[in-house]
Amino acid sequence: MPFNALVVEKAEDGAVSQSIKPLEISDLPEGEVVVDVEYSTLNYKDGLCLTGKGGLVRNYPHVPGIDYAGTVSESADSRYKPGDKVVLTGWRVGEVVWGGYAQKARAKADWLVPLPAGLTTRQAMAVGTAGFTAMLAVMALEAHGLKPGAGPVLVTGAAGGVGSVAVAILAKLGHEVAAVTGRPETADYLKSLGATQIVAREEIAEAPTKPLEKETWAGCVDAVGGSMLARVLTQLKYGGSAAAVGLAGGAALPATVVPFLLRGVNLLGIDSVMQPYDPRVAAWKRVAADLPMDKLEEMVRPAVLKDLPALGAAILKGGVQGRVVVDVNA
Repeated sequence: MPFNALVVEKAEDGAVSQSIKPLEISDLPEGEVVVDVEYSTLNYKDGLCLTGKGGLVRNYPHVPGIDYAGTVSESADSRYKPGDKVVLTGWRVGEVVWGGYAQKARAKADWLVPLPAGLTTRQAMAVGTAGFTAMLAVMALEAHGLKPGAGPVLVTGAAGGVGSVAVAILAKLGHEVAAVTGRPETADYLKSLGATQIVAREEIAEAPTKPLEKETWAGCVDAVGGSMLARVLTQLKYGGSAAAVGLAGGAALPATVVPFLLRGVNLLGIDSVMQPYDPRVAAWKRVAADLPMDKLEEMVRPAVLKDLPALGAAILKGGVQGRVVVDVNA
């Protein structure tokens, strides 16, 4: 039986196009498990893959979608059986391997995790790689001593996918959350997620001119990188940590080692793509326990496959708020 997929193609002149096309199971990549996809989502990487930018996609035609959740329909691996609900994020699915912008997908069993108890497949995709990454960041900050009451925790790029989930989780855990945004119109949205302070991007966007500034933040979830992260490092409290999850503001880090040497701060790198199975499962369980579902729903923007080309272009320009949840069967 054919099924629908959003297929990205590249012409000889380099032009990239997207269209919904019928595919057969035999078209899918190798793997032990076939999943009837129910929902996918939209991340920055998906925007790059949809538009052919960033060099992530090497072979065309291609089916993007770095996240998906659904029901196992076929399995050659004893860990999964037909009817099991599963989630996939990372492993370069949707980049190197065909992903979740289709009604069916095939994957290696090692890449899947069981859908956590208490989450629906739709909620799992409202979380997606962005929310999963946010949870990994919070867990890393906790492992390095962050506790409620230590002071405000800064979240940069707060209105985006990672930032939105980080704000909601940190607030649920009892932290005072300061949310950085360059879009003043998102202030009410961020406060609804639990932010108690809104920081205008221009207040913290410039590279530091001094090796240390006033100790302000107990910790930080940073989705921006670049000059903003460098500035945050100078403002962390003694022993505080910044969890780096993105580079929307650039990959360069115009910083000095002084905050590390004189304040004992930590810069924690967060990778969600190749995260091993056990910490992956642990993070998803924390998501189910610590992310308030009513707040999650406030982040959701519903979409269908035909919406993705426009949304992919928009997310690259910072024009997508919260979490896009894609019903691939609508």
